[in-house]
Amino acid sequence: MSKVVEMGHPLIKHKLTLIRDKNTGSKEFRELVSELSMLMGYEVTRDFELEEVEIETPLMKTKAQVIAGKKVGIIPILRAGLGMVDGMLSLIPAAKVGHIGLYRDPETLQPVEYYCKLPQDIEERHLIVLDPMLATGGSAAAAIDFLKERGATNIKFVCLIAAPEGIQALQEAHPDVDIYVGHIDEKLNEDAYIVPGLGDAGDRLFGTK
Repeated sequence: MSKVVEMGHPLIKHKLTLIRDKNTGSKEFRELVSELSMLMGYEVTRDFELEEVEIETPLMKTKAQVIAGKKVGIIPILRAGLGMVDGMLSLIPAAKVGHIGLYRDPETLQPVEYYCKLPQDIEERHLIVLDPMLATGGSAAAAIDFLKERGATNIKFVCLIAAPEGIQALQEAHPDVDIYVGHIDEKLNEDAYIVPGLGDAGDRLFGTK
């Protein structure tokens, strides 16, 4: 079974509190989501392999370590996942970015694909799938299905807030995909929203209703 990593850093807890506040406007919300993504990126990339190189400092030659040649792909689930891209790219600027567009049918609550554009060498990349919320787990599982159908084998999922139901569903659908989450909330309500949650992440990011 995949591992679930819940972040405990004080900065992450602090910024999550701010984005939950209903009085936080779209500008500040976007900035906080980007900052949270960058902070979480440190943990997400913790197991990246290193290789030794020789460099020359102003004083002498020395051996040092750099990230090995593993290629990275950042895959936001549209549209809310877009808010997390810049934070991740600030840590991994050479990563390529793909996009998967999904929406949740309001009656069946099942994910429907409407867009998918990925790097051509997707099967060679270490993929980081981004979506601020992991609620039912349906959209995340479907997005990862699409990636695996195209040859992807090394995938992590990153979200800011998750419901226990969503974590369980994603683990059952993809037991090989590790989940990184800022905070695991109480539950889903009858409308499949995470509570206490933060509302609709897409609407709050882009100022829509």
